[in-house]
Amino acid sequence: MEATKVLTKALMRAEDLFKLPDGGRHYELVRGELIEMSPPGGQHGRIALRVGSRLLAHVESRQLGQVIVESGFRLESNPDTVRGPDVSFMAASRIPAGGIPTGFISGAPDLAVEIVSPGDTVDEIQAKVDDYLSHGTQQVWVIHPATQSVTVYDADGTTQRLRKDDLLDGGEVVPGFSARVGELF
Repeated sequence: MEATKVLTKALMRAEDLFKLPDGGRHYELVRGELIEMSPPGGQHGRIALRVGSRLLAHVESRQLGQVIVESGFRLESNPDTVRGPDVSFMAASRIPAGGIPTGFISGAPDLAVEIVSPGDTVDEIQAKVDDYLSHGTQQVWVIHPATQSVTVYDADGTTQRLRKDDLLDGGEVVPGFSARVGELF
């Protein structure tokens, strides 16, 4: 989703963000600043569904954990940062005893998937990738609809760009998962 503008000058807390009325708007909280995100377009939604459904089928059949879409992860506190990847995965060993909470999930997902929207800047996407990786995410997939490619960022600092005919592999993060990149579009 494309970031549109910073809405507050005073620092906001994750609890305040969670209580905001939805009204068709999407928000993230970055070091206490409320960021309004433009709603995703149709292509974005279709890709999120294709990625999420493929991950879900694989993860559920092997009881690996949970696949979550459009949900906030509280990455840091004081000031608070809440990021909402388009699709995410949490390993079963990291799911809280009571299950996935109603509110924001504390900590980072094991896998975060971001789908680039037409108005997203390179800096905005890189800031999200950096936030995820610096807070414990093991792998980030950045999906580029315009080029039908995926950039994979690993926690060890390696990055690879996959094209339409390449195989996207979940590695140790989502064991056994793979999909041809072109199938995601």
